[in-house]
Amino acid sequence: MTVRARIVGVGTAVPPTSYSQQEVLDTFQITDARARGVFLNSAIERRHLVLPPPGADGRPVGEQQGDLLDKHRTHAVESGIRALEACLKRAGASLADVRHLCCVTSTGFLTPGLSALIIRELGIDRDCSRSDIVGMGCNAGLNALNLVAGWSVANPGELAVVLCSEACSAAYAMDATMRTAVVNSLFGDGAAAVALIAGEPASPAHPAGAGADGPRILRFASHIIPDAVDAMRYDWDRDLGRFSFFLDPQIPYVIGAHAEEVTDRLLAGTGLLRDDISHWLVHSGGKKVIDAVVVNLGLSRHAVRHTTGVLRDYGNVSSGSFLFSYERLLEEQVATPGEYGVLMTMGPGSTIETALIQW
Repeated sequence: MTVRARIVGVGTAVPPTSYSQQEVLDTFQITDARARGVFLNSAIERRHLVLPPPGADGRPVGEQQGDLLDKHRTHAVESGIRALEACLKRAGASLADVRHLCCVTSTGFLTPGLSALIIRELGIDRDCSRSDIVGMGCNAGLNALNLVAGWSVANPGELAVVLCSEACSAAYAMDATMRTAVVNSLFGDGAAAVALIAGEPASPAHPAGAGADGPRILRFASHIIPDAVDAMRYDWDRDLGRFSFFLDPQIPYVIGAHAEEVTDRLLAGTGLLRDDISHWLVHSGGKKVIDAVVVNLGLSRHAVRHTTGVLRDYGNVSSGSFLFSYERLLEEQVATPGEYGVLMTMGPGSTIETALIQW
């Protein structure tokens, strides 16, 4: 029998402060009608953000690039730790059980990376192996899951964790352009962790039945669109003196047009049709992105209820968004043995990542 990595736990965390879209507009005193329309028609109700304190004019004080990097370090570590602890609790595991920690982030650059900082902060075994995936963007959570699932199969019985921790408010720029308005209306701060194990646990301290009903990871499929390599970028803005994110207005339609191809390749040779997939966990990339995927794959609105729910309540939390949706599916307790699910993320490259799982 082929050994597969199995998902045995998930956990999420967000900063304590949250804002409605109207509150963000009021906080930054945004009066431009077009910009306000972008915020208020985003299908987002609230987002968790770490905003700077108000200055003399009542608006948040400006943050230099160094301040933003400090913010990323502080809050990516803090939220990441809480998500990791929640994940291990759900898995019935402890910090001592973690044998590989892979950290994902695109909202700041650190050397050493988040994995080393979190291992030091929590006192995780110094023999724990680690990896960091930086700069791949919103699709990176599935890139990491692919690699760590391979590590799990190569190290049966050992617990591995993928941790996606994004301080998106540390990647914000403030100016009067519509480019900035689109970005600032969309992203929220958050972290999500998922625990994997292949085969029986190697440690007697780890409960043998923990996460036993979690889905097996069967296969992955990726698709990159080189013609759209500049459609999603995080690069240096010389005018603002900081990094700034760019989203091409056409990217939802580009993603949607390629979603069918990668999904069909994911299912090729399995005997499965799209109608055989009971659970769709799609990245909460934005209202237009979700709509494009729904139309091109012929999905119902119910199929992406968790995707739209996460967007509504948290905004786009980048690489960990699909795990927020997975957590909501678990809490529903509707997945039954034998059912299939598809995980899908998309991001810079432009790239679509998918995974097929089975309970």
